[in-house]
Amino acid sequence: MSRSAAGAPGDPPATGGDPRRPWVVGVSGASGTPYAAAVLRGLLAADLPVDIVVSRAARLTLLDETGIGWRDGAWRDPLASWLRTRLDGRPRADAAEVAARVDRLVDVHPPDDMGARPSSGSYPTQGMIVVPASTASVAGIALGLSKDLLQRAADVTLKEGRRLVVVPREMPYTRATLRHMLDLDAAGAVVAAASPGFYAGARAAEDLVDFVAGRVLDAAGVPNTLFRRWTGELGAARTAPASTTDLGDGPRRAPTSG
Repeated sequence: MSRSAAGAPGDPPATGGDPRRPWVVGVSGASGTPYAAAVLRGLLAADLPVDIVVSRAARLTLLDETGIGWRDGAWRDPLASWLRTRLDGRPRADAAEVAARVDRLVDVHPPDDMGARPSSGSYPTQGMIVVPASTASVAGIALGLSKDLLQRAADVTLKEGRRLVVVPREMPYTRATLRHMLDLDAAGAVVAAASPGFYAGARAAEDLVDFVAGRVLDAAGVPNTLFRRWTGELGAARTAPASTTDLGDGPRRAPTSG
């Protein structure tokens, strides 16, 4: 459902017909903003509405890794720029479509707005993905601290029995973090570490990012074609013809050089 059909940002969900039921995506301060971008593109490719919470620490990471400054009051251009740019800084082939879907499907909530819609279980969502998840956010969610909107939205997702996928990126893990991840698993969350696989024929860092994002979306139950799936044939991905990916519409293989 488009934002125009669901109402303006800040309005309550529609009471007639199907309300807007977004995925909530929390971006914490761990290094790994490309993973968040790939997950967001995958959700937009599936034409799914998304509510985004970018933590205070994540803004510093985003600035460091992409050069993009984030402001809650003027987020559309920075978000579209982030999602439509490849890791090497070049525009993606689907840049215009990415920007159009950002405008149609995305809402953003400040991390200190504890009265925002995702803070309440009465706000209908599909679930939540925290990507990347810093060790601090893993601990805060596991302990139910709700120190900001990201952690509160994750707590709400758990208490309402909705799907929560947490994507730790930092390593190595301390004993405390391992215990927190076990607690998240026991509470019903899916802990999906950002660990790329190499059987899909990756030829570039972006392929590995999309592999992780695709598996995260698998864990969330969101159909996607971000990576080449295992077919049971050894070496099939290495010998497959190269293709390009626009908004997740097929596994990407970078052409090999001579």
